[in-house]
Amino acid sequence: MGQVGTMANTTAAYSRIDSNLKNEAEAILDQLGISPSSALSMFYRQVILHNGLPFEVRLPAKPPLGIGSLTRGQLDVELAQGVASVQAGSVITADEVDDLLKVELGI
Repeated sequence: MGQVGTMANTTAAYSRIDSNLKNEAEAILDQLGISPSSALSMFYRQVILHNGLPFEVRLPAKPPLGIGSLTRGQLDVELAQGVASVQAGSVITADEVDDLLKVELGI
């Protein structure tokens, strides 16, 4: 007699990642009802479908600014540019920011 419910041909995939990264990602996966194994299988399937990584991997055109890395003079310049931008009417609402994030980043 044949076996009922036989397991597909599987193999183990091991990787070492940061503990905090793993815990944060698994907490989100748990909320979605997705096991880490299923998520990894989904990722691998997307790699196959895209014939590469399923997202863009590149360095940002301009590194993001961190206040802690700026000198006082650089911070003053950045703040003055921000004030001038607002005074020139170059503002958007929080809802518009959300819409842009959805379009640009899918979040």
